[in-house]
Amino acid sequence: MGSVNKVILLGRLGADPEVRYTQDQTPVASFNLATSINYKNKSGEKIDKTSWHRCVAWRKTAEVIGEYFKKGNQIYIEGSLESRSYDDQKTGEKKYITEVVVNNFQFVDSKAGGSTQPADDNFLDDFDIENTSSDDVPF
Repeated sequence: MGSVNKVILLGRLGADPEVRYTQDQTPVASFNLATSINYKNKSGEKIDKTSWHRCVAWRKTAEVIGEYFKKGNQIYIEGSLESRSYDDQKTGEKKYITEVVVNNFQFVDSKAGGSTQPADDNFLDDFDIENTSSDDVPF
């Protein structure tokens, strides 16, 4: 039997996407996406749980996401999980990272589509985003 590697996420950006270019000038956008679930625990208390997903998009997809999406915007993405390793330039240690490689996306917020409706920027204020420096990722 074959295998399946498909990820579907609907969430909000934790910061503006960072668009960079490889040595051959291929655009690549990196961003962190927050997804949330809520449930009630045994005592009936409502619990909100947020998970963060590191995402990367390439070529035209990277350019469009970089141009039209900002911190707090909601986005629907489809992609696949990819794991890789690299040597940290500061410490020399081998680091491992798993990312969602975006191959399809949809605008969800009307703001991303050009409307002037304000985004809910306060959504992300209660969460700490792991600060992964782009300098750590070689291109």
